[in-house]
Amino acid sequence: MLRVSNVDDLIRLGSPSCGWWVPERVLRPGAIAYCAGAGLDISFDLDLHSRGLTVVTIDPTPRSVAYVGGVRPDDDRFHLLPLGLWNERDELSFYAPSVPSDISHSVLNLQRTEEFFTAPVDSLAGCMARMQHDRVDLLKVDIEGAESTVLPDLLENGPYPVVVCFEYDQPQSIFGLRKLLRQFDSRGYQLICRERWNFTLLLMRGPSVT
Repeated sequence: MLRVSNVDDLIRLGSPSCGWWVPERVLRPGAIAYCAGAGLDISFDLDLHSRGLTVVTIDPTPRSVAYVGGVRPDDDRFHLLPLGLWNERDELSFYAPSVPSDISHSVLNLQRTEEFFTAPVDSLAGCMARMQHDRVDLLKVDIEGAESTVLPDLLENGPYPVVVCFEYDQPQSIFGLRKLLRQFDSRGYQLICRERWNFTLLLMRGPSVT
């Protein structure tokens, strides 16, 4: 696994259970953040918004959509896309978690359950086209195993966010994680924080760096 590089401006946003470490340099008014996976806690998204970022929250789960609709800021810098993040536009099945009180559904059916709902999905580039955005400064991905499909495609085809935060949901192979981190490294990203299965990477060189 890649060595964690030290940066001097890391700050943690969000609640204790759903927060992320990010470099403060990206938290500037006018920056654009896409946050995939809302669940019932968008404290991270709201903290980004409070710092002047435009935030696009992505989640197809009906309970999450209702929750976000009830707590979202009522202005033109906060948006909700009620769909799943994937590597192409499609419609997929989202399988329920094995614990009924949990809300996190998985297209990979990580917990091998039978109950599901179907919802539209789209790539990050497709989501950006819907929102008429030409860049992403920060991407947060907490999508119950779909990161293993979404992130390799992103690294192959772009776009390349300056900061990527992702959870490597379990159970998944540690070898798959090592391969994914090597792919990030090959595209100019440095691993700057690891908190359990949550990873934050910063683009140090490449097409999005000016």
